[in-house]
Amino acid sequence: MSSASSTTSGAAKPASTRANPANKWEAAADWTDGRLGIYSLAKANLRKIFPDHWSFMLGEICLYSFVIIILTGVYLTLFFKPSMAEVVYNGSYVPLKGIGMSEAYASTVDISFEVRGGLLIRQIHHWAALVFVAAMLVHMMRVFFTGAFRKPREINWVFGFLLLVLGMFDGFFGYSLPDDLLSGTGIRFMEGAILAVPLVGTYIQMFLFGGEFPGHDIVPRFFTIHVLLIPGIMLGLLVAHLILVFYHKHTQWAGPGKTEKNVVGMPLMPVYMAKAGGFFFLVFGIIAAISAIATINPIWAYGPYRPDQVSTDAQPDWYMGFSEGLIRVMPGWEISLWGHTLNLGVFIPLMIFPLVLVSIAVYPFIEGWITGDKREHHILDRPRNAPVRTALGAAWISLYLVLLVGGGNDLFATHFHLSINSITYFVRAGFFVVPVITFIVTKRWCLGLQRRDKEKVLHGRETGVIKRLPHGEFVEVHAQLPQKDLFKLTAHEQNQPVQLPAQTDENGVAGKAGVLTRTRAKLSRGFYGEGSQIPKPTAEEHHEITSGHGHH
Repeated sequence: MSSASSTTSGAAKPASTRANPANKWEAAADWTDGRLGIYSLAKANLRKIFPDHWSFMLGEICLYSFVIIILTGVYLTLFFKPSMAEVVYNGSYVPLKGIGMSEAYASTVDISFEVRGGLLIRQIHHWAALVFVAAMLVHMMRVFFTGAFRKPREINWVFGFLLLVLGMFDGFFGYSLPDDLLSGTGIRFMEGAILAVPLVGTYIQMFLFGGEFPGHDIVPRFFTIHVLLIPGIMLGLLVAHLILVFYHKHTQWAGPGKTEKNVVGMPLMPVYMAKAGGFFFLVFGIIAAISAIATINPIWAYGPYRPDQVSTDAQPDWYMGFSEGLIRVMPGWEISLWGHTLNLGVFIPLMIFPLVLVSIAVYPFIEGWITGDKREHHILDRPRNAPVRTALGAAWISLYLVLLVGGGNDLFATHFHLSINSITYFVRAGFFVVPVITFIVTKRWCLGLQRRDKEKVLHGRETGVIKRLPHGEFVEVHAQLPQKDLFKLTAHEQNQPVQLPAQTDENGVAGKAGVLTRTRAKLSRGFYGEGSQIPKPTAEEHHEITSGHGHH
């Protein structure tokens, strides 16, 4: 027994991986590594290579602003009271003294004027939320226009889209918590949209508000959603997003030495970590500076919410403005069916709102189906080399901006001395016309840039040197581009449209392609057919033009 026991003990792994640690810190690190395997994990990941390009920093702005939101939000929850119980204000802000208000509003005013640093923290929290959504949108557009959503990153694209949408709604819930006149008007707007839902709208409204508007439960419920539910989901999505970024490796721009199988750049530790740490404090500092200079959401100027009043300048934050624009420009149509009134003026915009967002979310899967491309892509496209995709993205942004104008039609009317009806009619027409015009102009712009790139490859760059030929003609001497520039301008792929299957099989039996197959082939021709891309210059063309000539 003792012999077997001794053998087992001798075979056991020692608690420490070092015989003689140099100091107590090394001993502690060695003890931790023996139980968690941190050293091997760090060794495998801290030397991971990241490419260096300014556009990749957009994602970091999203991450850092989210961290700022969490830090400032934790501080604010220590003083905010999510209650709609009525109190009479008796604080230091004299204009509100003696006025009845909810505890939520009173505690927000106290945070602004009684808590040390409370107003600055409130401002930083709100500005960071705006920066987060703006950075998320710009980051997603960078991913969209460069084709970084292609295999194997489709799921990560969906994660990013969900982070954007959840950030928009969490911003709305947080914006509504102070229970001031402006945010209360926004909640009333939301209630009207809910009531427009056929059959179940009234039930949803009663469940959400705990009774007739405004009820007594909406602020506590929004508080739980704002600080617990949505941030928890977003944190999980963010972790999953970063894990997939590490797993799939980072995308990179085309260049010499860069292939689909490698990444050229700097290691995560120490170079990238040092730059990222400095960039975090830069983002934090800029947001803090903006917050200290530019006041946002001064609730003390609006006053507490009262159902019988509406703030004259009631506007949502910019990222929700397009949803309000949909309702503001929609005609007030109503129909009555079986004794029930259906408010189409609100219900139709309520249905279009998610379609505008989902259309961009599902695009990677649509493009993958149209092109039939099953390969992995780690090299980014220049937007000009994907004219149809770039034009579709620009059209989507133009639609977003047109609806944003509709959401602020009253401000455009008052500030520019225009007719609000004229603005509304413009937005109604622009909803259908502007995206089409934007698509056509952007596509032609991309094709023009492709032609210019082809000219630069074949004829080189202009030098400004004028040369006279023997027969008297004056020409400008062109200099050949460096090899790295030639590589950059010719590295992109030229995909071919999907071809319809043969009308007859090998046995001569006639066959007919299905509707989906024909639709896919037609869309593919629209993506990659004639008129949708400029053929790249070939090596033979380049050699023929450049050989034996002193000018081009």
